[in-house]
Amino acid sequence: MNEIPRPNNLDAFWMPYSDNRFFKGTPRMLARAKGMHYTTTDGREILDGTAGLWCCNAGHGRTEIVEAIQRQAEVMDFAPTFQLGHPIAFEAAARVAEMTPDGMDRVFFTNSGSESADTALKIALAYHKARGESSRVRLIGRERGYHGVGFGGMSVGGIGGNRKQFGALLPYVDHLPHTHGLPENVFQKGQPEHGAHLADALENLVALHGAETIAAVMVEPVAGSTGVLVPPKGYLERLRQICTKYGILLIFDEVITGFGRIGTPFGCERLGVTPDIITMAKGLTNAAVPMGAVAVANFIYDDVVNNSPAGIELFHGYTYSGHPLAAAAAIAAIDIHAKEDLPGRVREIEPYWQAAAHSMKSAPGVIDIRDYGLIAGIELAPRAGKPGARAMDVFRKCFDDGLLVRVTGDIVALSPPLIIEKPHVDRIFETLDTALRAIAA
Repeated sequence: MNEIPRPNNLDAFWMPYSDNRFFKGTPRMLARAKGMHYTTTDGREILDGTAGLWCCNAGHGRTEIVEAIQRQAEVMDFAPTFQLGHPIAFEAAARVAEMTPDGMDRVFFTNSGSESADTALKIALAYHKARGESSRVRLIGRERGYHGVGFGGMSVGGIGGNRKQFGALLPYVDHLPHTHGLPENVFQKGQPEHGAHLADALENLVALHGAETIAAVMVEPVAGSTGVLVPPKGYLERLRQICTKYGILLIFDEVITGFGRIGTPFGCERLGVTPDIITMAKGLTNAAVPMGAVAVANFIYDDVVNNSPAGIELFHGYTYSGHPLAAAAAIAAIDIHAKEDLPGRVREIEPYWQAAAHSMKSAPGVIDIRDYGLIAGIELAPRAGKPGARAMDVFRKCFDDGLLVRVTGDIVALSPPLIIEKPHVDRIFETLDTALRAIAA
């Protein structure tokens, strides 16, 4: 086996979403990955409790994906998709369209979830303009929503820390209230019973701004990055009803919930609500090559394309849209999802996962637990005057004990690869329990 690489200079890389000063003083480095585990530069095995960053759904180092990328690199490394095409991009789009809801068969490729969010918002605006409703320019997001770091997704998003540093964002944006914190939902399993009424806030925004000004509403079916907020029963159904009533497009950000994470190919299927636009990324290629996509209802594509003058219909795209290597990775990842029935594996292990997650109720500092599919959020009481410090200590202790978790604020978010087995589940929550008790001492 090749020697594990060790960097000799940490200065050049400005790390994203990181405490650079702390990390570069006490680095925690990953060097290899296979199956359910990472290996550190000092040779320790780390159980991956987060599928990398919600993205390696089929586990790490899948030979099928590696070989597909290699084969494509030998045939053609890159080709533009501006006024030209290459076969594998069309094949990948068709494979994605086979997974999306009926009537949602048009796929626009991006390179990330952030680009997918901005693309979806631009498509929504272009759709209304193509229909002669140019007054529909307002975009509605939700408090605590996360839609990436582009200016569109950041504006519609509702996590304060992602916005405050950057001043003025897009105009004509408003937000629905989040669904977090209802006391009657604490420690509920799966979808909470209470909170559907919060969707009615969209009626208030319609009354305030006028339906004729609102283009789209964008929400995550299950909000992940903000700390696993599961939609109350009836909430998404109510949003769908109001959007349909007023001709507003409903966008589901399925960057996390897509590709089996909650037990169906896309989250909308399990939740029983079909949006007009779906954004995706992460599990699309199993994160082997960066790629995102936006799937739209056929009527949206038809109206934009058929109602435009001759020539380019949508003035939008990326150099790497439909990149050949990414398309090859996507096809191979989709093949794995189908062959191994990864959504079915989620449904099979979900009861065991749910019971293990909720066994943490008695651990020190735990004030709520939320779960859905193969996701769990363990919410901790913040330390006085030090928000986020308790969870960060948990993150570091877990890593040192051989487990990778993700923290957001004072919430520990778990989203392991979908190939997880029961012994992995046991180890995740045993290690987390040990960490919580250690930092409370």
